[in-house]
Amino acid sequence: MNPFTWQGVFPAVTTQLHQDQSLDLDASAHHFEALIDSGASGLIVCGSLGENQTLLPDEKRAVVKRAIEVAAGRLPIISGVAEMSTRAAITYMQDCEKLGVSGFMIMPPMVYKTDPLETHHWFRTLAKATPLSWMLYNNPVGYHTDVTPEMFVQLADIPNLHAIKESSANTRRITELRNLVGNRYQIFTGVDDLFLESAILGIDGWVCGSGIAFPKENQQLWNLAQAGRWDECRTLYRWSQPLMKLDTHVHFVQYIKLLCQETGLGKEWVREPRLPLSGPERDHVLSIIRSALAARP
Repeated sequence: MNPFTWQGVFPAVTTQLHQDQSLDLDASAHHFEALIDSGASGLIVCGSLGENQTLLPDEKRAVVKRAIEVAAGRLPIISGVAEMSTRAAITYMQDCEKLGVSGFMIMPPMVYKTDPLETHHWFRTLAKATPLSWMLYNNPVGYHTDVTPEMFVQLADIPNLHAIKESSANTRRITELRNLVGNRYQIFTGVDDLFLESAILGIDGWVCGSGIAFPKENQQLWNLAQAGRWDECRTLYRWSQPLMKLDTHVHFVQYIKLLCQETGLGKEWVREPRLPLSGPERDHVLSIIRSALAARP
């Protein structure tokens, strides 16, 4: 059984760090509270934006534990699963289940790029490792493994696979999925600056990235779209679009952490091999952020 509804805004949260790259769980907790206060329907920790792949195993579990403590049952906590081996992924999922996580957002295997047969095997094997509900994160742009609409037809018999984070940047996929599998899955967009286009086509939720820095406006976007108030939604979307585009760059973690710093919801420190922004790139991103925030509605 699905213990919660995959619907609404599920922010993908950064993992806050001190300047020495150690975890800053208190800063993360502060951000969790701001997102909960905005009306988010769930929180996703340890995803791509959460720098999952650069966290040590104990650190991932510490972030999940703190998020569960802060949420205190007010909304579901979802953990990203980004591992290189099936065994490591299963161990992580079972550990998170013991901690009390509500569900998972499962990425394809890291580093090794699976073929379609291996991709099927990966997701089916992990699905059997836990009774908890999970979302399949499809991001062929970032991870070079594509789960096509036709493949989702084949995966439809997995009982605890309830949602799709569709981040192919091809909005045709939403209609293709609806035509092939109807309402079998809850479909989320995972590309910020395609939110409005995706909402018009009919999505169930949004895994937002850049919106974690302006959560109230981000939630308002979702509410306006759900109410069909398209003129108001377009106006707010046009304001937020330069900020949303920060989520579509190879340095998206650095960009969004800098954005969070500018809105008082975090610090820009990242885990190496990422480095904080510097020089003309940092100046350029700050100019985008500060121009948008100066016109904040």
